[in-house]
Amino acid sequence: MNKATLLELLASVERGDLTPQAASERLANLPYEDLGHARIDHHRSLRTGLPEVIYSAGKSPSQVAEIFTRMAAAGSDVLATRADQPTAEAVLIAVPAAVHHPQARAITLKQTQTDPRGHIAVVCAGTSDLPIAEEAAVTAGLFNTRVTRLYDVGVAGIHRLLAVREELATANAVIVCAGMEGALPSVVGGLVGVPVIAVPTSVGYGASFNGAAALLGMLNSCSPNVTVVNIDNGFGAAYTATLIARAADQ
Repeated sequence: MNKATLLELLASVERGDLTPQAASERLANLPYEDLGHARIDHHRSLRTGLPEVIYSAGKSPSQVAEIFTRMAAAGSDVLATRADQPTAEAVLIAVPAAVHHPQARAITLKQTQTDPRGHIAVVCAGTSDLPIAEEAAVTAGLFNTRVTRLYDVGVAGIHRLLAVREELATANAVIVCAGMEGALPSVVGGLVGVPVIAVPTSVGYGASFNGAAALLGMLNSCSPNVTVVNIDNGFGAAYTATLIARAADQ
């Protein structure tokens, strides 16, 4: 439940379309619903403006499907991240309206209809970074943010990045996903006047240490508008970028 649905529920009671008892039953699961293996935070949208999200890794397909179903029944937009194929199949059987995004390893269900707020550019250095970039783009899109994808514009061919500079300049925040030495966020940071959220990816040869080299490079960025999330954390970057873009769009 979010602020809009709560206000509509109260308005229905005021109009007489819904009895106080029925409204009370709908509110019974606030602030959370206990499934035994999970406690779903239906109240989160009211507190933060963004809904609870399911992290699928480590959960069984049936557990994810049950959580997804209960969140869908509450009327919120639903996102499951790091979902493998068996998990996606279980969710789609339970909630046929859900959408599986294989490259992003995400499952979404869009139920609210609101105008986009803010604009995020999602940039990645190379095609190998696409799974993380797509996780960020899908997440921000579900959260009603306008997303521009600018992919395969790494520093090895910097003219590709300069060719999309005008598109970068229109964003309220920029997410930059890169592996190897992780240089791209610093370059982007020098081109834009908005926050840049750097996402180190676990892409590269042995000395990249599964993204640790990119992480350290980004943490040591000389561009002061660059901040960094954890390795491969496209979701976390999108969540923060969404809040920045919303604040800028007010």
